[in-house]
Amino acid sequence: MAGTRFRMIALLAVLIVGQVHSDETAEPPSQLADLLGSAADARFARALEPRAFAFPDDHGPHPAFRNEWWYVTGNLDDEAGRRFGFELTIFRFSLAPTVPASSSAWRTNQAYVAHLAVTDAEDDSFYVAQRYSRGAVGLAGAQAAPLRVWINDWEIAAQAGTEAWRLRASDDAIAVDLELTALKPPVLNGIDGLSQKSADPENASYYYSITRMQTEGQLRIGERDYTVSGLSWLDREWSTSALAADQVGWDWFALQLADGSELMLYGLRLKDGAWDPASAGSFVDAHGAASHLTASDAEITVLDNWTSPEGGVYPSRWLLRIPRFDLELTVTPVISDQELFTTVRYWEGAVDVEGKRDQLPVEGRGYVELTGYSSE
Repeated sequence: MAGTRFRMIALLAVLIVGQVHSDETAEPPSQLADLLGSAADARFARALEPRAFAFPDDHGPHPAFRNEWWYVTGNLDDEAGRRFGFELTIFRFSLAPTVPASSSAWRTNQAYVAHLAVTDAEDDSFYVAQRYSRGAVGLAGAQAAPLRVWINDWEIAAQAGTEAWRLRASDDAIAVDLELTALKPPVLNGIDGLSQKSADPENASYYYSITRMQTEGQLRIGERDYTVSGLSWLDREWSTSALAADQVGWDWFALQLADGSELMLYGLRLKDGAWDPASAGSFVDAHGAASHLTASDAEITVLDNWTSPEGGVYPSRWLLRIPRFDLELTVTPVISDQELFTTVRYWEGAVDVEGKRDQLPVEGRGYVELTGYSSE
């Protein structure tokens, strides 16, 4: 779920913690609980109560918190109607609250990780790339004015003098160079942007989304370039807390409907297979007005499954019901295999949506993320 990618970030940080750990006298964390447990360093800030959001400043980093991410997904078409999905995510992870004084420019308490994924529906193909770096000597970092978050030449940045965002990332097999313009203002998820993740009040984050961004630009697969356009979705979140000990993963839905509305849902899964009561979401109408959804507002029924060749069974088609808004949607992956093999393994991919709202037909597109289903 875009709202709680703590496990993913922690495992990625473990990969480079030996390189960027800021205290040479301390042992690097060796267990997931060391990075995400309730015993986190008390000097980190925590999301404990609603705060006043300020834009564009809050598009930038919040280094007082341990975890943070800029998460962009989207559905695009080229000029001939060829369908693509994409994900570009940059994670920031603080390994310690402060950086001790040092004469070395390499010393830092910041680790950055990025994922790039592209779905080619026509070829039934899925491509993934990953980068990670310490936040030192210009290799990676984040700034607010103007907004720029980067790992080497991968970046998410605001274009000077405009309201547009620029996404650029390139690997041997895939690349994106896209301009995004928000069609709606930011939506504060949870209660005024405070998103609770369990019954423990310390398991919470500050979480907002820009649910509809017009997107234009270039996408490359191999040596072939495509001029593309469509819609993207931005998720922004920062926190210090983690999932509860009895939570094993999440199903996250970000859906853009043709009537101009959007639906975000995350179902937090417990070890016994039930949904945690902290599961929640947001419904955004065509005018940008957002309504908070609780676990009791949503029904999520799995209609089909997909078995990964590497092990693990993922849900692969869903029926979502939101009676409060007379909304019933069937969500189907564009292709079944959109599993990312990065430092950790998870499924995130483009989906199609069809159903009814107020008894009238509605369709749309979106993205779904599934974690905690594989054995890794």
